[in-house]
Amino acid sequence: MDIEKKIKEQIEENDILIYMKGSPYEPQCGFSARTVQALIECGAEFSYVDILANPEVRQTLPNITDWPTFPQVFLNGELIGGCDIVTEMHAAGELQSAIDELK
Repeated sequence: MDIEKKIKEQIEENDILIYMKGSPYEPQCGFSARTVQALIECGAEFSYVDILANPEVRQTLPNITDWPTFPQVFLNGELIGGCDIVTEMHAAGELQSAIDELK
């Protein structure tokens, strides 16, 4: 399967998806760790893709999203942003509201 098609399917098939370095249980960078923590604190059930274990995804995703850094968080197929945006949304209560709307 074409990697772009695979990425687009992953985004479409998951209500909440994070492309990150490592896993939620063993994040491999501080930005990924903080982003996952914000999702967990909101009680979110989410899927993840470890970009370190998937170098094709790591190379291709920024071209699809026009977002150069990781992590990248998608809610309902829409990129909401990376660590700074997600943690700001969490602090403001906006992340919780967005996640609640998905339930």
